[in-house]
Formats: sequence, structure tokens, C-alpha cells
Amino acid sequence: MGDVKNYIENHREDFDKGILTKENIVKNPFDFFNQWLNDAIEQEVKEPYAFHLATSVDGIPQNRVLYLRGLEEEGYIFYTNYDGNKGNELAKNPNVSMNFFWAELERQVRITGVAQKVDEKISDEYFASRPRKSQLGAWASQQSKELDDYSLLEERLEMFDKKFKENVPRPPHWGGYIVTPKSFEFWQGRPSRLHDRFLYEQNDSEWIIKRLNP
Repeated sequence: MGDVKNYIENHREDFDKGILTKENIVKNPFDFFNQWLNDAIEQEVKEPYAFHLATSVDGIPQNRVLYLRGLEEEGYIFYTNYDGNKGNELAKNPNVSMNFFWAELERQVRITGVAQKVDEKISDEYFASRPRKSQLGAWASQQSKELDDYSLLEERLEMFDKKFKENVPRPPHWGGYIVTPKSFEFWQGRPSRLHDRFLYEQNDSEWIIKRLNP
């Protein structure tokens, strides 16, 4: 415990991989995000599509890591179990925050927006593209509910494997959400913690850009 405590209190890394200025930022935040995501893919950042999704109900925040699985002109798509904690929270409060952090590039993007379910056809098409075991897992898992014994989950998986001998249909309780952004914040690490931060806020059809203190 002592070594861990000492490490987290004293370990320091500085940032020196990039600079953001008013001259080199992209005016459209969707294009800017796509550019940074592409940079992360080209630089072979591990799981560049991973992000933290924050929800809040009754003033209690919840956070978890998900995978981005769709880029649309109006927003960003992820998939989940509608009956799990996440789905129940989104039903009560669709306002969310997404956070992408690419440590290798010393970059972060925070997005706030509103989540809503995608059209069933979109969920059907994505579900059909998943590996069979992942499809069966969506049926077998009663997400977020207590599991007394892991073998019970394995038994349910085997049951659905026998039930769906060929194609596995999408469960009605599983599908996608699209987050329509209301704001973006682009963060580039800089030396001495004097980071670059640019906030994009939506004002009708315009995006107002502000530089923030680090």
C-alpha cells in the first residue's frame, strides 16, 4: 500500500505532443472529432473508440466505459441492454456526457448531449453483424441484475444456443442509442499543466467557440 500511495502522490508526466490555437482548430466540431479519432486510429491507439458515458438520475452520477459503434451526421451511436441500469437511467434522464481520452496523443474530447433510441432497423443491422456468441450473450445476460452463480449465465447461454440453431434475432431489450451533441470540449495536453482547451457550444445552427483556462 505504501508503494502505491507514494507512486500516485509523486509520479509526474509532462505533456508535449501538441498545441491547439485558434488558427489550427477545426471550426466544425464534428469534423474536428472525426480528425482526432482518425489520428488515434492511425497512431494505433488501443481501442480508440472506447469512451466513458456518464448518466445522472436524482443527482447521483454513474459512469462506465463503452464502445462507439456508429458515426452519423447528427451524433454518435452506442449499443446496450435497454433493461440494464444504463437503459433505465437514460429513460429517466437522457442527458449524458461522453469522454474520449487518447493518452498516447495526450488528447481528450468531452461531449455533452441527449441520448435517444435509434430506429429498430439500425439496431437490427448492427446486431446481425455481431459474432454469434455476442448475439447469444445479449439474450443470456440479464444485465445489471444480481447473479448468484456464473454457471447460471452459462446455462442460459447454452439454452439460447440450442433455441437459435441458425440466425440469432435481436432481443427486443437490446439496441442502440444516438447521442446528439450540445457541446464539445477539445483538450490537448501541454507542459506544466497549462493545457489547451477549446469549448464548442451550440447556439441554434451555430457553434460558438471559446478558449478556456487550463
